[in-house]
Amino acid sequence: MSHAPSSIMLVDDHPLLRKGLKQLISLEDELEVVAECSNGKDAIGKAVELDPDLIILDLNMQGMDGLETLKRMRDEGVTSRIVMLTVSDADEDVVAAITNGADGYLLKDTDPELLLEQIQRALEGKMVLSEVITEVLATALRRPSRQEPAKLDSLTNREHEILSLIAKGMSNKVIARELDISDGTVKVHVKHLLKKLGLRSRVEAAVWMVNKQGGSNV
Repeated sequence: MSHAPSSIMLVDDHPLLRKGLKQLISLEDELEVVAECSNGKDAIGKAVELDPDLIILDLNMQGMDGLETLKRMRDEGVTSRIVMLTVSDADEDVVAAITNGADGYLLKDTDPELLLEQIQRALEGKMVLSEVITEVLATALRRPSRQEPAKLDSLTNREHEILSLIAKGMSNKVIARELDISDGTVKVHVKHLLKKLGLRSRVEAAVWMVNKQGGSNV
């Protein structure tokens, strides 16, 4: 049985970069670019409308920057995986992106083959980071979690179940298959559980859950 290709949206204000990325992605049959946007405002509307599997988002754009675009997308309830693709490896940019709901942070000088691998990994539900970024983030994530246990009690059994699967790095599609429910139903549950826990992304939820279980395999 053939599965539909994973849908990807590109957001970057450089037409040449978008064209190069689209050509790279088109080399893989199981990936499909469904939209391209050159600014944050258009990107938010498209993300809400299309709900793609993955959004590749530039950090430094004219007008609304990538960070603001990311925040607004998460505020609008977009549950797509969002990976930042940028030239900046500044600590504060990395931490700001991840804490505001990004699922990955890659640098534009990444080797094309490696970039494709990372895109595939992001679609599988894994967090993707360029090597230089990993250390920055590891330090930031070692801060102890301050969430009260009461919040976990507010989750329904199904939400709790889905949170555990997110913590194992499963994507919505995999969770849907595992629990025999639709992708759409998983997305609704994810949206609700993030809201209840006061978290902005699946990555934060996974980190929070792992910290809570006293694990160190973040």
